[in-house]
Amino acid sequence: MLLSKTSEYALQALIYLAAQPPGESVLSRDISDYLHVPAQYLAKILQDLAKRGVLDSFKGRGGGFVMRPGAEQLNILEVVEIVEGQPFGQGCVLGLKACADETACPVHTQWKPLKAEVVGLLSKQTIGSMAEAVRAGRYRIHLPGMELNMRPVRTPSKDLS
Repeated sequence: MLLSKTSEYALQALIYLAAQPPGESVLSRDISDYLHVPAQYLAKILQDLAKRGVLDSFKGRGGGFVMRPGAEQLNILEVVEIVEGQPFGQGCVLGLKACADETACPVHTQWKPLKAEVVGLLSKQTIGSMAEAVRAGRYRIHLPGMELNMRPVRTPSKDLS
């Protein structure tokens, strides 16, 4: 809706990875299977996130992607700006080249306060808090009814000793 598919897939994948036990690497194809997103597209997004310091990437047996320490503290807005490479909401909602208070488009004055609210909301939600909500079963990050043949979001095992 407001976000590009690339940003949506990046956010979903990061939530999925953050919901895994700390330090556990996951193959990009396992994530794409779980989220039902195009595997090659997601692999490119994950590689870009690794280049930008959000994920670690490991090749070979036992390889995959894992969250870097502290990456779970990133909020939605920060992830979107990392993925898109520019500040969120800088462009005109109608796509005009020049849109500012001085050169406003027809919806600029109505959109400006809404955009501020959206930016505030996106700044409050961290990857870690969303992953915790997924682990607790309050939210899903995959399509309902598509549970078969998917790697579940794992909850940390409890030490029974």
